Amino acid sequence: MMRTFIRQLVPAFVAIVVLSLLTGLVYPMVITAVAQVGLSDKANGSVVSVNGQPVGSTLIGQNFVSGKYFHSRPSSAGTGYDGVNSGASNLGPTNETLIGAVRQRVMDYRKENGLSDVQLVPVDAVTGSASGLDPDISIANARLQARRVAVSRGIDPAQVLALIQRHIDDRPLSILGDSGVNVLALNIALDSVG
Repeated sequence: MMRTFIRQLVPAFVAIVVLSLLTGLVYPMVITAVAQVGLSDKANGSVVSVNGQPVGSTLIGQNFVSGKYFHSRPSSAGTGYDGVNSGASNLGPTNETLIGAVRQRVMDYRKENGLSDVQLVPVDAVTGSASGLDPDISIANARLQARRVAVSRGIDPAQVLALIQRHIDDRPLSILGDSGVNVLALNIALDSVG
């Protein structure tokens, strides 16, 4: 009986060790190597540097508050743009807290960007993303912010609109989601213009 137990225990133990090595060591190393060779920028966090200093990532939104910069989507991640607390607010579409927050954001957005009370506001300008750290805004959102940015910087609005056009990212795989504009990349390009 003891022999039978040991005969069954040895293959089970060997299977655990082999599978642990394969799934815990070999597989992660292979995937890391493939990512470093084929997608090294994304695998390393898509860090953006200006003058040799890292200023952010094209994959994680930031809170730009100055009038001379394009603003990201609202964030529900912690106290805002907190990567440790990434996530949505989990408030449903009929929740009074969410409805009140969106109404206030609509009024603030219109005021900040000099829009009339009847001007439609893009949804992404007043609602947070699922992660709370979305780095992109819609093209409509960027175009509505262009006038404010141009006035704040004292440059021609047409120049800002042209910059937006150059920074439109196509839909992933040409079928997923919508085209958008990466806020960090656009703001860095703005700083290089003047």
